[in-house]
Amino acid sequence: MAQSTAPRLRSQSFRIRRQAPAQPGLGLDGVLPDATVEQVLREEGASWKRVSYTPWLTFWAFFWQALGPDHSCRAAVKRIAAWMGRRGEAIDDEDTGAYCKARARLPESVPFRLMRSLGHRLHDDLPEDWLWCGRRVQVVDGTTVSMPDTVANQREYPQSPSQRPGLGFPIARLVVVFCLATGAALEAAIGQYQGKQTGENALFRRTWEGLSAGDVSLGDRYYGSYFDLALLQRRGVDSVCRLHQLRATDYRRGRRLGKEDHVVTWAKPARPEWMDEATYESLPREMEVRIVRVHVDRRGFRTRVLDLVTTLLDAEVYTKKDLASLYRRRWEAELNLRSIKVVLGLDVLRCQSPGMVRKELWMGLLGYNVIRAVMAAGCREHGRAPHRASFKGALQTLWAFAEGLREAAPRRRQSLWGLVLRSVSADEVGHRPDRVEPRAVKRRPKPHDLLMEPRRQAKAALLLAG
Repeated sequence: MAQSTAPRLRSQSFRIRRQAPAQPGLGLDGVLPDATVEQVLREEGASWKRVSYTPWLTFWAFFWQALGPDHSCRAAVKRIAAWMGRRGEAIDDEDTGAYCKARARLPESVPFRLMRSLGHRLHDDLPEDWLWCGRRVQVVDGTTVSMPDTVANQREYPQSPSQRPGLGFPIARLVVVFCLATGAALEAAIGQYQGKQTGENALFRRTWEGLSAGDVSLGDRYYGSYFDLALLQRRGVDSVCRLHQLRATDYRRGRRLGKEDHVVTWAKPARPEWMDEATYESLPREMEVRIVRVHVDRRGFRTRVLDLVTTLLDAEVYTKKDLASLYRRRWEAELNLRSIKVVLGLDVLRCQSPGMVRKELWMGLLGYNVIRAVMAAGCREHGRAPHRASFKGALQTLWAFAEGLREAAPRRRQSLWGLVLRSVSADEVGHRPDRVEPRAVKRRPKPHDLLMEPRRQAKAALLLAG
């Protein structure tokens, strides 16, 4: 007598229902392996009851939301629905509420930690021909970002005091430390736009724990104070900055190394408010720095003469020409910030609370580093320089291949990855070292009146006017 298969089928069905639902892969094992993301999610406590939006699915949707052309939560939910549809399933509810709640549960430290880890991995593994005078260089610069005008955002990141209440938007200051060779973001800090210890150099000091001994720090005149140079040098990091405009220099004094190139001694200033007594006493009373003058003979450039200050005192190893060419590349930090703010759309953030604002920013910087990692891998494989590759072209390539990389079998995915690297390395920006452009825009803005009172009051006035 044949035995009934019903109990066995019911048991199999029960086990299948208890299994974890299938999760989409990032398709970026070459730069950001799924296993690495899962490990960080576990270690940072991203675990909650098994619902539709698991920690991994939430991260996956948030990541591609940050890189996508449409940054809305609705687009992210549609992307999840499309992925489930390809598997023959359907999402229970396409309302964005459940996704937004799951995104809020995701720890802020997850994207921040992944961003730093990926950036440092690129920075620590540079080929010899990508180094400057045999040294790795990290370049620092700051900018500002704005966000929705909510009570919580205004409390954490107040608007400019020059604007009337209800007419401005919360502003945050952002400082990013980049790898000069690859453009990857190594460290980042966010703070208020104004107030004590909210300047670029104060935020820069918050990133020092992640700096690597033996590096060279490159920055503008904000980062060239006695204390910044001395504290960085104590960490084993040399500096190259533009001399602050309030510091005068006389090239007839000091130890002469060449024409308009000398070593002088700076005395330790009085203790600033932000520095504790123990740290102040541990710093030397005097410090030798090297100051060189660079003449800019390119027609159309605004700056004609600039003085550089550095702790690199050996003129035979680090020539005046080397220092001038290095400082000229400081402009690449401005281009990196433009890629973050304009290409990735992080100039105006979209979240309604400070925690989610930071989470959105860190996820955007993680996506930025993923693109930089793809560019570095492609340029290394095909013998190109990363700063000559197009960031926007790399983003377009990644989006074009994204679905194939996620859905393909391992062997086919490896083939597609080779095509991605070749396409990214071949998409170079124009080589225009002496390009000059007027600091003006041609396209006229729309002739709308400026809002001179809070929007709620303006709407009420329209209703009263009939």
